[in-house]
Amino acid sequence: MAEAMIEFQNVTKQYQGGQAAVDGLTMSIDKGAITVFVGPSGCGKTTSLRMINRMVEPTSGVITVGGADITSVPAPQLRRSMGYVMQSSGLMPHRSVLDNIATVPRLNGVSKADARKRAQELLDVVGLASSLGKRYPSQLSGGQQQRVGVARALAADPPVLLMDEPFSAVDPVVRDELQQELLRLQRDLAKTIVFVTHDIDEATVLGDKVAVFGLGGKLAQYAAPEEILRAPANDFVASFVGRDRGFRHLGFSPSDGVTIHPVRPVTPEQLRQEGSSGDWRLVVDDALRPLGWAGPGPAGAEPVMVAGGSLFRKGDTLRRALDAALSSPSGFGVAVDDDGRAAGLIAAAEVLAVIESDRNIRHGGL
Repeated sequence: MAEAMIEFQNVTKQYQGGQAAVDGLTMSIDKGAITVFVGPSGCGKTTSLRMINRMVEPTSGVITVGGADITSVPAPQLRRSMGYVMQSSGLMPHRSVLDNIATVPRLNGVSKADARKRAQELLDVVGLASSLGKRYPSQLSGGQQQRVGVARALAADPPVLLMDEPFSAVDPVVRDELQQELLRLQRDLAKTIVFVTHDIDEATVLGDKVAVFGLGGKLAQYAAPEEILRAPANDFVASFVGRDRGFRHLGFSPSDGVTIHPVRPVTPEQLRQEGSSGDWRLVVDDALRPLGWAGPGPAGAEPVMVAGGSLFRKGDTLRRALDAALSSPSGFGVAVDDDGRAAGLIAAAEVLAVIESDRNIRHGGL
């Protein structure tokens, strides 16, 4: 059984003159795992997160972190002991990237030189070039700012990381990159992460466990994402997860039965020399990394290359396989190896057949 890092014991937050924002919350959050709080607006998920570091004080009940009641520690000290990432990154505009990251170590008494050295190391940890350290927040993209926000939260090496809708303000492509980056970081660092989102897709991608909050601040279901998709606890959870939860469930189904067919890709130079043909052809660079597809056209005509959709890595889930196949203009998803080199093709019809077989094995599935 997993060790608990954070525990809520019958915790309620009641604002004067209104209904409870959080009502009798009791739950244990596992050490070294990502726990996602998800639910509609006004359901108490952000309030619950903020009670962990006493940005919001509970009306009643007890919250413990590492077995200690959070009220036994002064609130400023408690907050400095945890990482905190918010939606808008919350960077100080008048400070450089390095000085933003160094904020908490400096507050904890670390020398400026040592704090900056730690900040420089963290740029690489969150996937940012070291040259960005001298820039100011306004000189960064939204995705870069959020990475700096994560680096700042990690600067004091806290055991607990609180993340309040940190990726909701960036576009979907950047959001996917940040989600994958967070999962990579977690594999390396094994922090206890509490993550708030209103997006059930994000919750099921990131969460080791997912807490679905209902209206009135009540916990509707708390379980592994696969269980929530497979067996919603009640009508509210089923409605919130959505009718397409069967498709989301594919994110937990292995793709072992998907056949990877051999492919003969072409380089841009070969494509120019050969011209168009009657078939779709996969275009790769000199390192065999996919660049896109050359569409069919009249023989000898100038070939037109189009974007190739998402990629599938061997060992990925059925959902990734289906995404790759359906997003490809050719009807074939591109399979790549661990180095990103083209390894073959997967056919949309065959992926769908594997999905249907998987559903039959599970006696009708979802």
